[in-house]
Amino acid sequence: MLHLAAFDKRIKAAVAQVPLVEGWANAQRLMRPDVFAEFLEALAQDRAQRYTEGVGASVPVVAPEGEPSALPTPESFEWFTHTGETIAPNWRNEVSLESMEAFLQYNPAASIHLISPTPLLLIVAGSDTLTPTDLAVAAYERALEPKALVIMDGKHFDAYTEPGLSQSAPPAIEWFEQHLMWPQRARAGEAVS
Repeated sequence: MLHLAAFDKRIKAAVAQVPLVEGWANAQRLMRPDVFAEFLEALAQDRAQRYTEGVGASVPVVAPEGEPSALPTPESFEWFTHTGETIAPNWRNEVSLESMEAFLQYNPAASIHLISPTPLLLIVAGSDTLTPTDLAVAAYERALEPKALVIMDGKHFDAYTEPGLSQSAPPAIEWFEQHLMWPQRARAGEAVS
């Protein structure tokens, strides 16, 4: 959403909830330095294999603690395992290394200042270790007005289910109502408060 809002001015209001703002920095937070170095080597080998053989490798999205995965946090393992069993039985626990390489290159924080004058709301979880809170707050500080920041209680996935959803959804709804509905009512001559 952040990248699109920076470059597509058809977007009239933006909300980013527990956003990934910089893939490289995020990955460095999720992996020890030695594991990160091994990960970069695996990506290079996969890139060469895709070039020479036309096929790449995949890794699990989540795995038990200590096993390699794209999202190596206990919280991620619990969320995706539970969600796969209860809500998304067709979900496959795999992601291509090519996608992981693209993840490292993803950096919407680099262009966050270009979102303005589109109104931007960031909803950040105060104890987020998957998309670290401080990285999102630092990106928010580089954004230009109009902007707002909501720091909700909890971890990353708490934004998607109760009781955290009751903290993350209302500010988003209010933001869209303020920046999408109010201008339409004002143009129509309705009284707005």
